[in-house]
Amino acid sequence: MGNGKNGRAIVPEPGKKIDIRDYDPADTGGMTKEAALQEIAQLRLRLNDLQNVLYADERFGLLFVLQAIDTAGKDSTINSVFQEVGPIGCRVESFKVPTPEELAHDYLWRYRKVTPQKGHITIFNRSHYEAVLVERVKGIVPKQAWEQRYDDINSWEDYLVRNGTIVMKFFLLISKDEQRQRLQERIDDPKKQWKFRLGDLDDRKLWNEYAGAYSDAITRCNTKQAPWHVIPANKKWYRDVLVARALVEKLESLDLRYPPADPSVVGLKVE
Repeated sequence: MGNGKNGRAIVPEPGKKIDIRDYDPADTGGMTKEAALQEIAQLRLRLNDLQNVLYADERFGLLFVLQAIDTAGKDSTINSVFQEVGPIGCRVESFKVPTPEELAHDYLWRYRKVTPQKGHITIFNRSHYEAVLVERVKGIVPKQAWEQRYDDINSWEDYLVRNGTIVMKFFLLISKDEQRQRLQERIDDPKKQWKFRLGDLDDRKLWNEYAGAYSDAITRCNTKQAPWHVIPANKKWYRDVLVARALVEKLESLDLRYPPADPSVVGLKVE
């Protein structure tokens, strides 16, 4: 897929070095908000239909990985795109500061134990990529440690794919000015103030460091079997359409089908 101008997520070519600062976070692919809102309504319904078949088919699981710079809209993307999807067979896993138990294991342990079973969708709201993002930028682990993690991640994702898990990774891209506006909105709106923390301003000062870390993570872990999708996310309505389109297209490509009924059920009359 190309550069987002055709109304598709940006999927960089595997092995190609990218810099997220080369992409336009305000791109809308020529789409209007009205058209996007009409399309997303249909995509949500289609995604629900496909999730039902995925659940019945039981040949694949889907791991939906969502990463973003602060305020880019991870929660709202999940709420919007999966709005019509029922709770059976679909769940969200959020990852915060590791617990003492999690720190006592290898860094991938807490992610491995919640990957989707066959027929299920699991959404990672933040993910194993934090190990090469925040832990890198804030110096939580030495360079020697996080440098090795790209290979760890690629090997683990390849293992998942070979064992029937579809891995789809999305990075929501916003501009620094858009982030400023959204942070200010959180400060000014009493209903959003709970979301704001002073640490957000410290992270904002590290904008370029995070941009470099995201660029490296996407470059080094963008594989054919588990590609990254870069989503221009300044416009929330365009963001949602691109994510939903990519999910629907992937699920439609799997030739999902309902299993045949038990022969004893065919023609059965309930009295």
